[in-house]
Amino acid sequence: MTAFLTLLRRDIALALRDGGAIGTVLGFDLIVVALMPLGLGPDLNLLTRIAPGVLWVALLLASLLSVGRLFEADHEDGSLDVMVAVPLPLELTVLAKIVAHWLTVALPLALLSPVLGLLLNLDSGLYGLLLATTLLGTPAVTAIGAIGAALTLRARRGGLLVALLILPLFVPTLIFGITALSGASSPTGPASSLLMLTALSLVTVVLAPIAAAAAIRVQME
Repeated sequence: MTAFLTLLRRDIALALRDGGAIGTVLGFDLIVVALMPLGLGPDLNLLTRIAPGVLWVALLLASLLSVGRLFEADHEDGSLDVMVAVPLPLELTVLAKIVAHWLTVALPLALLSPVLGLLLNLDSGLYGLLLATTLLGTPAVTAIGAIGAALTLRARRGGLLVALLILPLFVPTLIFGITALSGASSPTGPASSLLMLTALSLVTVVLAPIAAAAAIRVQME
């Protein structure tokens, strides 16, 4: 557990020290959302209707900018070879990197989403629910991204390949995230969609370290 926490603190410190990566991700999310009203015009009713989908799509695209490099820097400087060789199971190493990435990238994106909702005239009653859906759904996004990053670790133009691999896997999270917001006014409410988001995140966070660790071992052979 000590080794896990040490690795977690290391990755968080490296991410915060290299603040440009986090700024790029947040800036991309902001630009995508800010450009939408300019492209669609001043129709506030239209912006209100599409706001949940736009905010979720922007978050997923912004996540792609950083999740593809989850293991790349450690592979380039040789740290990944050490991580494979140390007694700490590689699955726990991958889990530590997933948690660190969520805390430094996905969590700020989730917290930014309600603020960006102002640009799209999001219904005032949906801000809390939007925050809940992004907080529940982003662990799945990061975990799925870790699998894609591990599979493309030594591939040329890995960023494009990661996008092709994991964007289809983001679809269930996207659907339930939007459905929760769209169903807020329905008789059944958003509870079922929130439960599905939670289940997706729990399943992927459990399975992703196993799958990513297996992919890394194959890549390092």
